[in-house]
Amino acid sequence: MPEPLVFNIQRFSTHDGDGVRTTVFFKGCPLRCAWCHNPESQLRETELLLYAHKCTGCGRCASVCPQGANSISGGRAGVDRTKCIACGACAELCPNGAREIAGRAIAVRELVRELLKDRILYEQSGGGVTLSGGEPMWAAPEEYLVTLLRALQHEGISVYIDTCGFVDRQVLARVLPYTDVFLYDIKAADEQTHRKWTGAPPERILENLVFLNRNGARFDLRLPLMDGANAAEEDILRVLAFLKREGIRPRKIHLLPYHDTGAGKYAALGRPYAASALRAPSGAVLEHFRKLFLAEGYGPVTIGG
Repeated sequence: MPEPLVFNIQRFSTHDGDGVRTTVFFKGCPLRCAWCHNPESQLRETELLLYAHKCTGCGRCASVCPQGANSISGGRAGVDRTKCIACGACAELCPNGAREIAGRAIAVRELVRELLKDRILYEQSGGGVTLSGGEPMWAAPEEYLVTLLRALQHEGISVYIDTCGFVDRQVLARVLPYTDVFLYDIKAADEQTHRKWTGAPPERILENLVFLNRNGARFDLRLPLMDGANAAEEDILRVLAFLKREGIRPRKIHLLPYHDTGAGKYAALGRPYAASALRAPSGAVLEHFRKLFLAEGYGPVTIGG
């Protein structure tokens, strides 16, 4: 069975569903959201992150690189990404954490064994495991994902899936019986806005949400909001109109204001950050949006994770 890449297993997570959870971040996503705070999650391949400001110029990375991709100039590290194969030799030797490898293949059995280490936390807090990314239903092969979900269900572990919704309906239908809650993102209901900021149209995402709603899934809606992108009142009203028209009733709605905590990762990956001009909506604006949903009978509606 092909194994997907995982770039992080985050324990003691309290922002990825109910209770204390262990979140598995799979590598690979079909969208390219300008504000993505995990850009290392986008590609389905191992990548090197280089944090040049941490480098002390020791030169170990350059001496060990089998491709001759690493260099030291002016006392700071560099990398020729046309040569780098992300083998990880330099990251293993770096004494300051200036080099980091994102992504390693992990078998289902190994992953389940790792996740079961936190069973007592799940039981005490009403938590469990959250599959995230990237997009887990795109990053992981279908059989791998179903096997993982079945194994966790057999162990009595609650599983949430954090999803952008831009996935094949077949995969969604197969994971539905083994998923307790979907954490479902809606970036925008307007096609032009969605295409501009994510690189893809919203139709599949909206249609898949209708499918989940009609088939008895439990789901929370999460609306990432960026002033200058998708946080005008008309954007919220479009989402609200869609929910009402389709009779969609989420368990909860989370309004998630923009933050730039992942901006430094773009430089570390050698990529530009396309969301530098965006800002979080003000607290007053977010509260206004919260009241719009409440007035239509939706709730609870929270601001932030």
